[in-house]
Amino acid sequence: MAFPSIKGRSKTFSCKPQSDLDMGNYRNSFILLSLLVTALLLISSSNGVLGSRHLLDTTKPEIPEFPKPELPPLPTFPNFPKPELLPFPKVELPPLPLIPNLPKPEFPFVPHSPALEKPELPHLPKPEVPKTP
Repeated sequence: MAFPSIKGRSKTFSCKPQSDLDMGNYRNSFILLSLLVTALLLISSSNGVLGSRHLLDTTKPEIPEFPKPELPPLPTFPNFPKPELLPFPKVELPPLPLIPNLPKPEFPFVPHSPALEKPELPHLPKPEVPKTP
């Protein structure tokens, strides 16, 4: 793609950016311009406070009360007898089976090994911690 250029006596001026860094500068300037426009819009919209004070000072118009409409009476339903459920038949459970008592098993005697002696460890001094006020 060919970019237009203007040739002068000593320098050639081109419309295309010289490097990718120049494109980044174009993007940054667009972001800064959009932030500037947003800030100006926010600064110029300070009339909202004055409008809300004006709303507090005005009186509200009185709303006339309209007559309440009368509702038709609720329909009455005949009283039906409650349905009766058939009784459930009682089920007889068989008796629980008897578990016979088993004699306690006797285990053969196992001789115990003698307890091992605990080795004596040297006494270590405890470090002193300074008390904080």
